[in-house]
Amino acid sequence: MKIAVAKGDGIGPEIMDAVLKIFDANQVPLEYVTVDMGKWVFDKGFSNGMTPESQHVIEDLGILFKGPMETPKGKGVKSVNVTARKTWNTYANKRVFQTLFGVDTVFSKAGIPIDITIVRENIEDTYGGIEHMLTHDVALSRRFITRPGSLQVIKYAFEMAKKKNAKRITCGHKANIMKITDGLFLECFYEVAKEYPELKADDVIVDDLCMKLVTRPDYFDVVVLTNLQGDIVSDLCAGLVGGLGFAPSANIGDHICIFEAVHGTAPDIAGKNIANPTALLLSGITMLRHLGFMRNAATIENALLYTLENGIHTGDFGDKSIKSVNTTQFAEAIISNLGKMPVHGAKPMLENMTMTPTNFKLDKNPMLVSKEMEDEQIAGVDLFIESSEQPEMIAKKCERHAGVKFKMVSISNRGTQVWPTGSVYTNLVNQYNVRFESLDGEPLNQQDVIGLYVSLSGNFKICSSELLNMWGDKKAYSLAQGQ
Repeated sequence: MKIAVAKGDGIGPEIMDAVLKIFDANQVPLEYVTVDMGKWVFDKGFSNGMTPESQHVIEDLGILFKGPMETPKGKGVKSVNVTARKTWNTYANKRVFQTLFGVDTVFSKAGIPIDITIVRENIEDTYGGIEHMLTHDVALSRRFITRPGSLQVIKYAFEMAKKKNAKRITCGHKANIMKITDGLFLECFYEVAKEYPELKADDVIVDDLCMKLVTRPDYFDVVVLTNLQGDIVSDLCAGLVGGLGFAPSANIGDHICIFEAVHGTAPDIAGKNIANPTALLLSGITMLRHLGFMRNAATIENALLYTLENGIHTGDFGDKSIKSVNTTQFAEAIISNLGKMPVHGAKPMLENMTMTPTNFKLDKNPMLVSKEMEDEQIAGVDLFIESSEQPEMIAKKCERHAGVKFKMVSISNRGTQVWPTGSVYTNLVNQYNVRFESLDGEPLNQQDVIGLYVSLSGNFKICSSELLNMWGDKKAYSLAQGQ
């Protein structure tokens, strides 16, 4: 089987060479096609961090195994890591955090075992990177949470939890504040949960989740979160088991999957042959299981665990009274221990499986659309305006533009209502949201909204606008604080 390999930047090439050497020693039946990705490709003028030829190879093979990559700073380019995940719709980021004997942590010393799987939505949220300066003082980032995108990752999380015989799956969220976006994600979670009655499904607010993870991480099994929250919680969990050097990462899509180390490129030690390849090796082991090479994966993982148990370590971890080894020596130690079984956490030796290829060719972009359950109507519009005037003055100017189809119902500043009621102690910035709703509840159309927009633009610079939609009698927009 052919897979694409991108060695990465900094320490990437040396840790990738170490991992592939271990694979070859175990006669893993893979052929590697090297592709050009990373900072040095950016420097050649490719703005997405990969050459067109590399993109073609990866899309043809369907599997990318990659080392850590650096994004050039201050050049206006986006992370090649995020670009790759989003371009190929690897919607689920799966990261497994387990206690490794030989890697001392607060919890291992206390005898508290950790085995947590974090599933992070990988495409949406603030990672769309859609940002604008609305005024010289006000920046806006758009946060997209979609029903189809949420269902994709949540269904994957439940199916994965079922296959690993998990007992509990938890949704981490902030739906108490972001009632529509995180509320939609949480709604999808419980919708999917109905299909898996054998799993205990519950939810926890993300800040409470973080507190509980650092006090009793053994209470959790599988946790699914939105993109940004999942990113933060994933790194928190890495800290529980020894750091990013022991945290594998798999990015799962329907057609293309990416397996990678998520730690940095460590340019300060690049080329010194002292880097720790464990995270990349664990990611590679995850890849082998995904491809059906179950026996190879178990053999290599057991050799790694046996090596760690025997105190063999690189300079970044382990018993300081035992001399550390370099990257090559660490890989050679694992190779010499192939076939040996660790005392703790030995993996069962399952037979290899024939997997159905997923990288079939597409002739058009898949469109993800769910069915509308109720009729949609426009109930009003939020017009975001630039002004340094006081709320009462803004209200007087705006009211005369309402006409016969609109009524002005509120003015807010940074999400807090300042008209018709508010407090003089509320600090203001030079950007307001003026909310107009339909007069007498009569349905509106986009032409009505555009007419209001044109009229109001005679008095104010309109920075942005959002329709106030309703489905049936359900409002699909939030209220201001104090409204």
